[in-house]
Amino acid sequence: MRHASAHPGDVFARHRIDPHRPGAPARIAAQLREHGLVTVTGLASRTDVLALASRIMTVTEHRDSDSDGITTIRDTGHHAHRAGFAGFGHGALDPHTERSGIPCPPRLMLLVCGQVAQAGGECVLVDGRAVHADLTAVSHEAVTALAQPRSAYFGAGDGHPSQVFTAHADHTIAMRLRLDGLARFSPIVQPYLPQLRAAVTRHKATVRLEPGQGYLLDNRRWLHARTAFTGDRVCWRALGQPRFPMPDGFTPDPVSALQRLPSIAGAER
Repeated sequence: MRHASAHPGDVFARHRIDPHRPGAPARIAAQLREHGLVTVTGLASRTDVLALASRIMTVTEHRDSDSDGITTIRDTGHHAHRAGFAGFGHGALDPHTERSGIPCPPRLMLLVCGQVAQAGGECVLVDGRAVHADLTAVSHEAVTALAQPRSAYFGAGDGHPSQVFTAHADHTIAMRLRLDGLARFSPIVQPYLPQLRAAVTRHKATVRLEPGQGYLLDNRRWLHARTAFTGDRVCWRALGQPRFPMPDGFTPDPVSALQRLPSIAGAER
């Protein structure tokens, strides 16, 4: 098993699909089902981002978005120290599931660079399937503990109890995680947090997006993060539910790892 982080250029090139070519939505849907990640170029404006997002997902409005569902992410100068608003500062963000603190996080996230930072601000992507396989190989006990129902709590007072790994009836696994001050873990999980953090670190891939470049990810499989930056970095983000069928999570590697997780009837989606 490979423990080194993937080469950044490889990650972007390997998952790239031209969103302007005929048949792009079908190709994007197929790649999301198989790999959970698509990288794109040629989205020069907020309008372009919304147009692509609307073809792929039902865009969901939320606390930080404008009425069209698109969120402009930049350093506002007054949000950085508010819990849950770190994305609107200039500091680094830990790998996380987008909106992990609500009962049903959005399935898809599209993030596109509008303006690069003066320095820093690289995107960090982590494949949860690789993290799960890594932990499965290293520690049966860790995987079992991280799959115990309600063994984690993500968010502030209005957050949501869950678990890092959820086994679904279609023999797939979903990952939900954050590792900042808005994450709390039960005593049965805490001894395995160093192993979890180490596995996440081993599978980090850093990508520097240029204007018009972005990524679309399955929020039940891929974690995303950001390095600290200086300057006026601007990104546009859309969240929503896919307009096409997707499995409940990712197929574990190896498949036999599923036998180590307690199946949760009617598992949260």
